[in-house]
Amino acid sequence: MAAKLSGSGGGKYTVEANAEINVTPFVDIMLVLLIIFMVAAPLATVSVPVKLPRAVAPPGKNPPTPVFISIQNDGDVWIGDLRSSPGSLGDDLRVQIGRRNPSEERIFIRADQQTRYGDFMQVMNALQDNGFYSVALVGEES
Repeated sequence: MAAKLSGSGGGKYTVEANAEINVTPFVDIMLVLLIIFMVAAPLATVSVPVKLPRAVAPPGKNPPTPVFISIQNDGDVWIGDLRSSPGSLGDDLRVQIGRRNPSEERIFIRADQQTRYGDFMQVMNALQDNGFYSVALVGEES
């Protein structure tokens, strides 16, 4: 905030508030930035003419749909929206992934924070017993 030292009334040492905003430094900085960008923009372009060949690349294949296993706090196991159990987990997962290789398939596990460790380990053991070795654990971002 600026101060005004001279003015009417109040004596020689009275300080009054000045509510005017000085925008001159802001305008100066903006003009300098404008000049810098106007000079630098032509330098960022390529000036050598080149006739590029056509790129005919085959489209990449889409990644497979991720498989999510959910474990509820009462121990219920779900593969996507389908109910399963640790005993039938391997067969149910093979149906879900189709012809893909189980050892290369990444399985995402979502478990309730109140899930018993024993229920979680049953699911992990069932995955390993059926050849599903790539497992990712899903947590909530804070």
